[in-house]
Amino acid sequence: MPKVGMEAARRQQLIDATFASVSKHGMQASTITTICHEAGLSTGLISHYFGNKQGLIEASLRYLLTQLHHYLVEHTRSDMSAQQRLDVIVEANFSRWHLRGDTSKTWLSFWAQSLHNSSLRRLQQVSSRRLVSNLSYSFQQIMPRSDAEQSAHMAAAMIDGLWLRAVLGGYTDAQIEQSETFAKQYISSLITRYGECHNVPGL
Repeated sequence: MPKVGMEAARRQQLIDATFASVSKHGMQASTITTICHEAGLSTGLISHYFGNKQGLIEASLRYLLTQLHHYLVEHTRSDMSAQQRLDVIVEANFSRWHLRGDTSKTWLSFWAQSLHNSSLRRLQQVSSRRLVSNLSYSFQQIMPRSDAEQSAHMAAAMIDGLWLRAVLGGYTDAQIEQSETFAKQYISSLITRYGECHNVPGL
């Protein structure tokens, strides 16, 4: 009988190996063989646990989304102000884990491939909607709903753009910190622009 926890460990090995393979070869050039070589496991395990390469790629991307969610949960407190929650969202997107070489290259490959793959496009849309929703929730605490929704879309675009700039620029610590600071400053400017309207009617 398999050892307790072996399936979870094997699945995680294959997900980590997917990041490594995509980092080296890109998403399209990564194959069952290259992924299993990185994991040091037999190719049959991908079919056993994920069905095929596509299933493994999707599971790996869902893992990235889950890690981003976990960061937000772990760093958000009930007594935080809306501004502080917005800062945590920025920090989550610029966390060192999400900007390390293998994960950032996987994100980039994911975005590019989602233009041609409907399943990946759905995951990309989930990721985008989640970011906008999280931002909008906090913005609505300090401005009218219509302004909050607009601000959320604008802030999300700024975060994505600065993240891409940091990654393509080599994502040194200085570049990451600068991008994170710019995103926070932009969010502060949106709050200043629309004014702090606590207890806005209709929220």
